[in-house]
Amino acid sequence: MKPELTKDIRYIGVDDLDIDLFEGQYKVPEGMSYNSYLILDEKVAIMDTADRRKGDEWHRNLTEALAGRTPDYLVVHHMEPDHASLIARVAEEFPALQIVLSAQAQKMLSQFFEHTDFTGRTLVVREGDTLPLGRHTLTFIAAPMVHWPEVMMSYESQEKILFAADGFGKFGALCHETDDWACEARRYYFNICGKYGIQVQNVLKKASMLDIRTICPLHGPVLSGDLTPYLKLYDTWSRYEPESEGVLVAYASIHGGTAAVAQKLAEMLRQARAQKVALCDLSRDDQAEAVEDAFRYPCMVVCASSYDAGVFPPMHDFLYHLQIKNYQNRRVAIVENGSWAPTAGKVMRSMLEAMKDIEIVEPIVTIRSRMKENDLPALKALAEGVL
Repeated sequence: MKPELTKDIRYIGVDDLDIDLFEGQYKVPEGMSYNSYLILDEKVAIMDTADRRKGDEWHRNLTEALAGRTPDYLVVHHMEPDHASLIARVAEEFPALQIVLSAQAQKMLSQFFEHTDFTGRTLVVREGDTLPLGRHTLTFIAAPMVHWPEVMMSYESQEKILFAADGFGKFGALCHETDDWACEARRYYFNICGKYGIQVQNVLKKASMLDIRTICPLHGPVLSGDLTPYLKLYDTWSRYEPESEGVLVAYASIHGGTAAVAQKLAEMLRQARAQKVALCDLSRDDQAEAVEDAFRYPCMVVCASSYDAGVFPPMHDFLYHLQIKNYQNRRVAIVENGSWAPTAGKVMRSMLEAMKDIEIVEPIVTIRSRMKENDLPALKALAEGVL
């Protein structure tokens, strides 16, 4: 179902139900939406395009909404291909159209569209610049590194709409939309924008100075009504503060021994009255969801087998993802397993200590091949120590 906006501002985006991996790595079983909007005034502005995967469908939506009118502007908030793949197609179809974008985005045009000459076709805008369309006026907001350096947002003052680029986006096609915005918005935020908390905070400060009634992101539903819950979550996430009480137990097991330890620890944590225990098999479960849960809760336990004098690769990959997404300000307990020369704990500690404000719960617990009765006291102490 297409979002209802206003008489003059139309949704012309598309759903993609055929995509399996977004950005080549994130599982999207409910698909993705590529949002695009059209402002019809004395001047007509297209607000971003879409991924070329859905180019023909998007073009049909544009043509229907234009109803014979000719667009004056194409506003490019973000040059990533899932939003900007159709710039050259639009520029060719409408020769008088101007492309409105940031200076950084202008530099990127030739990288994506080698054979298109944009000379004289671009209008570079900066923080605070305006674009009058008639009754509607766009004011541009620089949003560098949310999550590319060229990103900008825009505010339409008549309808009080924030066109938020990738901000406030979520995984999932609009036709599969549910009332639980936070679940897939959280997974989206920490995996797409999670590294750039400071930059998100900067944009939130700018947004706090505006009277915003509606947020139009480039992915996911249009947000309206009481925006406080969305803004509050973004503030919490971008400050790297825990959102909920609970513990993530993430494990990487080769032959099942480490998995049994993780499951026992989860049981002990529940007995110790942990408010929530999330258990994740890093070899099988969605790693993006594991990253999401690591940021959601204040505490984490990592359990991994030793492997090739290091750590079992699924755990290494997980900790690497946390590191590049700026994981910080958490308590973490470590369990290693090894049959002859346990090394996983050392590697995990080293990776965690490279992150900011990570408190390692001492001591590291070492399991030899299989959990035994005499391992239980140390595991119980660890479970109590992490809470």
